[in-house]
Amino acid sequence: MKKFLGEEIPKLGFGLMRLPMLSNGIDMDQTRKMVDKFMAAGFTYFDTAYVYIGGKSEVAAREAIVERYKRESFQLATKMPVWMAKSYEDLKPIFDTQLERTGAGYFDYYLLHALSGDSIERIEKNGAWKFVWEMKDKGLIKHVGFSFHDTAEHLERILDKYPEMEFVQLQINYADWENDSIQSRLCYDIARKHEKPIIIMEPVKGGALATMNPEIQNIFKEANPNVSTTSWAMRYAASLDGIVTVLSGMSNLDQMEDNISFMSGFTPLNPKEYEIIERVLVELSKIPVIPCTECGYCLDDCPEKINIPEILGAYNNYKKYENLAGSKGIYSWITNGKPKASACIACGVCETRCPQHIGIIEALKQVALAFE
Repeated sequence: MKKFLGEEIPKLGFGLMRLPMLSNGIDMDQTRKMVDKFMAAGFTYFDTAYVYIGGKSEVAAREAIVERYKRESFQLATKMPVWMAKSYEDLKPIFDTQLERTGAGYFDYYLLHALSGDSIERIEKNGAWKFVWEMKDKGLIKHVGFSFHDTAEHLERILDKYPEMEFVQLQINYADWENDSIQSRLCYDIARKHEKPIIIMEPVKGGALATMNPEIQNIFKEANPNVSTTSWAMRYAASLDGIVTVLSGMSNLDQMEDNISFMSGFTPLNPKEYEIIERVLVELSKIPVIPCTECGYCLDDCPEKINIPEILGAYNNYKKYENLAGSKGIYSWITNGKPKASACIACGVCETRCPQHIGIIEALKQVALAFE
């Protein structure tokens, strides 16, 4: 069988987006201990980005990894924030800053960050596509790819347009596998169709699949009381074919030790374990949520320009998975620089447009109560 890029990399990757924090910044002592455990267990892939923790994540990569381990002993990935570059001239300073922050000399995997269907025009306008290949020709990048947040249709557009992309990074987990918005399965299938190896992000859905209500967690505990709820989500992702690695944004030593316990000597899920996950999905589907279909009709003529569908989606995420911190994080991202739920003036225009007859005014009050 033909070997694919990254096949030899161990299937647990360390995502440096959610590092342990102290009041004055990243807890570097704990971060170094986490890196040491990770490397000692035989894992080698680290993922960061220009924007993570306000740029401090890339610095932490230098201090905890690059300055302490031989460069050839690990893979370091980081990402170009294409939305921050208005022109080709904006790209080099960002890239140079990344090299300086990390001290890595080169990047093993370099990604155009968070592409979507709208990104094709942007990366053609600012020259990001041309730039990363120039950096590869200079030996500063080993492999070029992109992370993606959009529909399978748009993923295919990008891969058709840029078939030389070497890998893709996708949000994949069992809760989003058939999700109409995330489209994990459909995106996975498109990547496989184009023979692109896949790096998986959000395998635990931002921690949501580790913090579900006790009744659902008990389904997993009854099946195997000796493993964590997290392990089911991680192993689900890692059981897929064509995977480079599965990123876990670990925030403390306990999470690191838990992940190592089941990813060392990794074994794919068996048929009975897949049945357990199907039972969990059935129970998750029974949890009442706001019946928003994200049709967008409520956006028409909203005087405050509130992103009602995405805001209600963040609230549904909280109701279903009971992960307040993660859901508030989603909400903060959606409303960053934009109107919050509390901006609603209760004019009622949205409710006259809603095909599902949702009480949007009251729903937004509940969102504001939970997240603001």
